[in-house]
Amino acid sequence: MFRQLKYLKWYEWLLILGVLALLVVQVFCNLALPECLSEILKMVGGVIESQDLKPIILKSLEMMGYVGGILFCTIVVSYLSALVVTNLMARLRGEVFKKVNNFSMNEINKFSIASLITRSTNDITQLQQVLILLLNLGVTAPITAVIAILKIVKISTSLSIVNVVSVCFLLLVVLFVFFVAVPKFKKIQKKIDNLNLVTRENLTGLKVVRANSAEKLQEAKFEKVNSELTKMERFVQRVMAVIDPAMMLLMSGTGLAIVWLTAYLYGQDINAIANIGEFTQYSMQIIFAFLTLSMLFMFVPRGMVSAKRVNEILQTKSTLFDGEGEEAKESGSIVFEDVSFKYPDADEYVLEHISFAAKAGQTIAFIGSTGSGKSTLINLVPRFYDATEGNILIDGVNVKDYKMSDLHDKIGYVPQRGVLFRGSVKENILYGNENATDEEVEKALKIAQADFVYSLEGGLEYEIAQGGTNVSGGQKQRLSIARAIVRNPEIFIFDDSFSALDYKTDKTLRSALNKHTKSATKLIVAQRIGTIMNADKIIVLDEGKVVGMGKHKELLKSCSVYKEIALSQLSQEEL
Repeated sequence: MFRQLKYLKWYEWLLILGVLALLVVQVFCNLALPECLSEILKMVGGVIESQDLKPIILKSLEMMGYVGGILFCTIVVSYLSALVVTNLMARLRGEVFKKVNNFSMNEINKFSIASLITRSTNDITQLQQVLILLLNLGVTAPITAVIAILKIVKISTSLSIVNVVSVCFLLLVVLFVFFVAVPKFKKIQKKIDNLNLVTRENLTGLKVVRANSAEKLQEAKFEKVNSELTKMERFVQRVMAVIDPAMMLLMSGTGLAIVWLTAYLYGQDINAIANIGEFTQYSMQIIFAFLTLSMLFMFVPRGMVSAKRVNEILQTKSTLFDGEGEEAKESGSIVFEDVSFKYPDADEYVLEHISFAAKAGQTIAFIGSTGSGKSTLINLVPRFYDATEGNILIDGVNVKDYKMSDLHDKIGYVPQRGVLFRGSVKENILYGNENATDEEVEKALKIAQADFVYSLEGGLEYEIAQGGTNVSGGQKQRLSIARAIVRNPEIFIFDDSFSALDYKTDKTLRSALNKHTKSATKLIVAQRIGTIMNADKIIVLDEGKVVGMGKHKELLKSCSVYKEIALSQLSQEEL
């Protein structure tokens, strides 16, 4: 848990030192109050005889000074500790976010998106709460306990036996809670992961859920994970609830035992009666100190579980790494040299012995049945995954030798599912190239056949909702294509990016794209024969292997898989 402290700034360490100093002052003031009370009680007899209230008033003012000191220290300590810890957690969230952004799909799949969200939010919040408790109470409790114990021993060794019994009883209760409840904390965080997963899945697929009248099914799934989390939380809270009645019993019993023993041992001795108040207050402070330490021992493990989960992200080494930044000798060429790929921990290869070459300006298309590895293949180019075997060269340089930023600057990537971000249409287009001029944005929209933008209220300033929910699927695809065009890349990657377009728009868009980006290489994954039949090279995949390569007419004669796909879509005359 303390590994996160390395993210503290030097001046925040000074603030922590200030907090520690104020906590010591607070403990001193707090421990001075019982002694003042005892002295006031001892003065009562003399005041009754002399009628002089001045000593009591002075001592009362001294007590008020201590109370004021406690109030001041508490306010300042709370403010400074919250300031330091919240800044630290904000920095930690930033580091986690940055780390996740650099993960390959392997690491993201390893943790799962739901777990990454929980670790970035709930776990860091848990850690924040524990650190604030630790900073505020981790210092005062042990100091208070030690000094208060010394005080009561000095007042009466005989009465101290009451506190020994009380502390032992308290420790037994806390140990019971510790061993029963604490092991559940890690399981609770995993249950929160599951709850997050189901909730996210339901919200993402809400249209599908409603279209299939599957609300009851989703509610049942949610109810299951929610009940599991609730059951475990309820169990932990019930166990921890034992502490409150145990504390009430302990404090009342301790006070009663002290009064009874004082009366038994000292009778009506006025000094003993005066000391009983001081002794009782110190006893309560000892119990509270041990209770605080015990609570810390219970909450710190939960913070440690969360810290460990956050550390797992920060310490995970991404399989993607920057190369040394080799200088490219060509522009837009792509070569696959005997490339094979399998997912981590998988036994079977998804792609096997893929080899082909694409010259600058060529259009290379990939087609095959569902699950044949088309999308996986093109995802190797921008290094969303790294090839298990073989080499991928762009402009004569292995993709692993590029700096990631340089590699991605060469590529305009359009996923099958158009992804838009909250903000204006213009902001979404500039996401591809923030330095693009208005003319370049308008040109990209024109090529992408996205003229519908100008009919929207506000045109380029039209606000896109989160996830692009206020535009259609085809509109999202065209805006995504425009975003790639404005990058002016050497290589375009279209992962079935024309699937939501009608045939006319598809044809017009590809014609405009070829006309204005002649020098750019295009990799196209498609299911439609009409989209790829004019490509310079068509690669047919089946179960991760290349079963055909060539132009449309050649493949109709030489590749049965391609011919079967083609005939399922178009007539013999159309082909």
